[in-house]
Amino acid sequence: MNLNDTDFELFAVPARFAQDRAALDARWKELQREAHPDRFAAQGAAAQRIAMQWSVRINEAYQRLKNPIKRATYLCELHGARLNAETNTAMPPEFLMKQMEWREELDDAGDAAALDKLRSEVEDGRARALSSLDWLIDEKGDYAEAVRQVRALMFIERFAEDIEARADQWGQ
Repeated sequence: MNLNDTDFELFAVPARFAQDRAALDARWKELQREAHPDRFAAQGAAAQRIAMQWSVRINEAYQRLKNPIKRATYLCELHGARLNAETNTAMPPEFLMKQMEWREELDDAGDAAALDKLRSEVEDGRARALSSLDWLIDEKGDYAEAVRQVRALMFIERFAEDIEARADQWGQ
């Protein structure tokens, strides 16, 4: 293992958006066994500290690779397309309109059925955004457009949390 390896190299998986979650989980467990500090107890404190650094590195990589938003962001950044989510909030006008519609629907939702309908729409939007990222990154290699799609997906994820918060208020 090399600390300078990309997360994909560390996990010995292709540098693609589409990943096999079971393979990532299995490789994470394997890497954690290899780098566990207890395996280096006989080699002294320095070896254990290095093993602990490796364990942290492995966990950070795993968190990035298993999460679609983090994985897409990482791939875009590896290819020179920075997300800059804090400063770049530009969205296509049609997506801005969809956001406004969803917000109004959430504000107007008066019962569980309306909330379930909105939840379903948002989940469909999430599925479309993930599929789009798969195509933009793995098929087209359009990282600049993928960055815009990641920002849209980030909104969708936050909005889904807002829906769940409303459902929690209603005791659903």
